[in-house]
Amino acid sequence: MNVRRSAAVLTATAATALIGAATPAVAASPSPSPTAVIPAGLYGTADPTYDGVWRQSLALLAQDTVGVRPADQAVKWLTGQQCATGAFAAFRADPAKPCDAKLMVDSNSTAAAVQALAALGGQRAATDKAVGWLKSVQNADGGWGYAPGGASDANSTSVVIGALTAAGAKPDQVLKGGKSPYDALVELALPCDAGGAFAYQPDKQGKLAANADATAAGVLGALGLGLAPEAGKKADAVCAGTGSPTPQQAAANGAAYLAKAVAKDSHLMSVLPGAENQPDYGNTADAVVALAAQGGAEQAEKPLGWLEKNAGAWAKQGGPAAYAQLIFAAHATGSDPRAFGGTDLVAALNATGPTPQASGEAATEKPGDEDTRDDKDEKDNKGDSDDGFGVWWTVGVFLVAGIGIGFLISGRRKQQP
Repeated sequence: MNVRRSAAVLTATAATALIGAATPAVAASPSPSPTAVIPAGLYGTADPTYDGVWRQSLALLAQDTVGVRPADQAVKWLTGQQCATGAFAAFRADPAKPCDAKLMVDSNSTAAAVQALAALGGQRAATDKAVGWLKSVQNADGGWGYAPGGASDANSTSVVIGALTAAGAKPDQVLKGGKSPYDALVELALPCDAGGAFAYQPDKQGKLAANADATAAGVLGALGLGLAPEAGKKADAVCAGTGSPTPQQAAANGAAYLAKAVAKDSHLMSVLPGAENQPDYGNTADAVVALAAQGGAEQAEKPLGWLEKNAGAWAKQGGPAAYAQLIFAAHATGSDPRAFGGTDLVAALNATGPTPQASGEAATEKPGDEDTRDDKDEKDNKGDSDDGFGVWWTVGVFLVAGIGIGFLISGRRKQQP
């Protein structure tokens, strides 16, 4: 699952390599900052070079999903990362410096930011500009790769579909050469005799290989959904049909593949060359979301139960993006994220960054937050304002082939059981 422009490889931080929390596949400028300085307003304490915008977007979206109003400081950090073109990079150490050709902007960071800002409201100008940029880099097959001009992949195309939906656009009407994002996604769907999964990308010979990560992403993309959907109507996950499926059937086929993949152990496994196989927490969480969205909460009951029993330590080490993934899994299944296997995921997420303005019924502001708050009415009127890791990085596009990193992250290993 990758887009390669160079063979040079960098190793990410040791902590990320151990826990594999959600990070974008190719998420860095070719000239990352030499020191891990954590900006005020950013969630998490790990080096943000490769995943700052991604983890911030997931954190803010997860907070909104559970009724938490994020700190203005956190929202302003995210909006301040946007380039004048509308695009986002994984991280800009100096937002005051204009974006230039050397900065690697990408579809994943941009689409995740759109989903978060659209959910929060009051950021119409920012989301419209970002969607305009995404449309400008759409590939001729209707899809998106991680970086502009890169070959379309299931993960990137799916996260962009979620962004388009969140911003009020209709993905089937976002066309390039007569092709929509759904056309690109269906082309990456395997037939039922090959399991019904989605592939990340065709290999060099044009063949498709089943990938659980791409499948979890592809199911949501084919349904036109974003990162934080609610449970769908009860439906069986059965692979059916021949030839090119409809997006809805491709989603059902993909769900059938995921259901089979988690049937034995109730979780997915990570398979990396030269490494011992181990549970894949992040992609299991993504599979829960996909299964519930396609066929209802009951379809995801077993892997959800496994996460409740086993994912606490992973999330604690993984930080905001990992907590967000589990919150999305709880939300999609109607579970309580404040009592998730003995962990209050919401409180744990909130503790990784600026104290939210309000959590449920109580305001929990830090002193000084009043100075950075936007007009309350603007925030409340959502959408009405015009304001705006065994993980390896391939230099240039920084390929990731990680352990348990979230499904909307392109550039992962090409096969997964």
